[in-house]
Amino acid sequence: MKHIKRFKHHLVILLAIIAIAMVFIGCDSNIGSQGAPVVDSTSPPNTATNISINGTITATFNESMDSSTITAETFTVSSGGTDIPGSVTYDVPNKKAIFSPSENLVNSINYTATLSTGVQNLESTSMAEAKVWTFTTATAGDGPSPVNLGTAANYVILAKSAISTIPNSVITGDVGLSPAAKSYLTGFSQTDATGYATSTQVVGNLYASNMAVPTPINLTTAVENMITAYNDASGRIGPDYLDVGAGEIGSSTLTPGLHKWTTSVSIGSNVTINGGANDIWIFQIAGDLNLSDNFEVILSGGAQAKNIIWQVSGTVTMGSGSHFEGIVLCMTSITMNTGASMNGRLLSQTQIDLDQATVTNPAE
Repeated sequence: MKHIKRFKHHLVILLAIIAIAMVFIGCDSNIGSQGAPVVDSTSPPNTATNISINGTITATFNESMDSSTITAETFTVSSGGTDIPGSVTYDVPNKKAIFSPSENLVNSINYTATLSTGVQNLESTSMAEAKVWTFTTATAGDGPSPVNLGTAANYVILAKSAISTIPNSVITGDVGLSPAAKSYLTGFSQTDATGYATSTQVVGNLYASNMAVPTPINLTTAVENMITAYNDASGRIGPDYLDVGAGEIGSSTLTPGLHKWTTSVSIGSNVTINGGANDIWIFQIAGDLNLSDNFEVILSGGAQAKNIIWQVSGTVTMGSGSHFEGIVLCMTSITMNTGASMNGRLLSQTQIDLDQATVTNPAE
C-alpha cells in the first residue's frame, strides 16, 4: 500500500509539472506571435566605411510591416544632429524600409540612421526600441559629382510605357513599370501577389502602377526621380572631353570625367573604362548609343558600374552577345538583343525590350 501511495504522490507531482510546462509553452508561443518587430539587417551595416554618397540606406525587418508607419518622420538620416532630406518607401515582399537622400551625401562624413518606435507591424505593435546605426561616406574620387538616382535606384529595370522579354532572360534586381499597367509587362509569365508579381526570369520582384498600395506611389516617385536624374546628367556643363573618336569609341580607354558627344555614339570594338573605385564618369550622348554584336564595355583599375552614367537622348541598342557596364538613363527606348548582358541599371522614359538577355544589379 505504501508503494501505491508513493506512486500516486509522484504521479500527481509529474502531472503538475507537465501542466505548468504546457502553460509556459503556450505563453512562449503567444509571445512569439505578438512580439515587437525587429530589424534583422541594415545597409550600410553599422559602422561601415567607404559608403557611396549617392546610394540608399535600408533596413530589413523580421516580419511584414505597416507601410503607413514607415515615413520621413519615423525613418531619418542625420549628420551632426541635422536631418537630411529624402524619400522613404517600403518594399513589401522584402520587408525593407528604404531611405533615398534627395541630394548626394557629403564625402568623408559620418551619418546616423534612425528608425523610431513609431514603426509598427501589421498587428500595430511598435518596435520595442529605436534602431540606430552609423556609417561613413567614401573619400571623393576623380571626375564630376555623382548623379543621384533617388528611389529609381531601387530598380534594376525601370520604364514608363512597356517592358518586354523573350524568354529566358535572367534579371537580378527589381523591375518597375509606371504609369503603364502590369499588362505591359510581357513575356515574364508572372505570378501576381499583393502589390507585386514574381517571375522565374527575375531574381527579385516586378512592380506596376496598378498593383496594390504602396506600389503605385513608390513607382510614381521612382519615375520622377529617374527623370530628375536624367535632367541632372544631361544638364552638366563644361565637359572634360568632347566628341572623342568622332562618336566611334571602340578600342578607346575612357578616364574619369564628363564626356560629351554632339552626335550618336558607336562601340564597334571593345572599349575600356579605366579608373578607381570612387571615380565618376558621365557620358552625355546627343543621339543614339549602339554597342555592336559580341563586343564589350570593360572595367579596369577598380572602376565600378554604379559610378558610370550613360545619358542618351536617342535609343540604346546592345548587340547580340555583347556586354555592357553602367547606368543607362535613356530618353527613349532600350533594346538588348539575343544573349546580350549588362552589369548596371536600365532606366528608360519609354520602353525596354530584352531578348534572352542578362541584367545584373550593380554592386553597391
